[in-house]
Amino acid sequence: MDGQVQIVRKSLFLPKKFFVTSGRAVSSTSSLNAFDAALAVAGIAQCNIVTVSSILPTEAEQIMPTEIPPGMITFSVLARMDGESGETIGAGIGWGWGEGDGVRYGLVAEAHGYKDREVIRKELRSKLEEMAKMRRLMLRSFSTMEENIEVTKGKHGSVVVALVYLPQE
Repeated sequence: MDGQVQIVRKSLFLPKKFFVTSGRAVSSTSSLNAFDAALAVAGIAQCNIVTVSSILPTEAEQIMPTEIPPGMITFSVLARMDGESGETIGAGIGWGWGEGDGVRYGLVAEAHGYKDREVIRKELRSKLEEMAKMRRLMLRSFSTMEENIEVTKGKHGSVVVALVYLPQE
């Protein structure tokens, strides 16, 4: 049985690094084009993004955003909001480190809506605190990144914030 556990561990993706990035954009053509442009501003439009849930491995280290090769399967916690002319839209990611009963790992939350940065920030903090409480962890630190935009008249808008996991070296 122990051999099976080792095989599984070797075949799983356990990120050692991550970065957080954001972008916002408008398009005259469509919401999809605005989303694509927001991904480009965030530096991740060339990636095949796979959205995942909300845990940072114990040893994960935050780094500055880095270039990812085109076409790479890229795991990310993604917050996205699209909107139309005159709407204020926002999205954000919050991440923090919880500790309790001899364990330490990170939690990630996302938020989006017709909201400004401050509302998004408060929502993220509340979500992280509840996530930690449910896991019987003490939230030791947390950070947030928010993005928002008032969509220009006659345009489609999109905002994205992504916590991007990087593979082991």
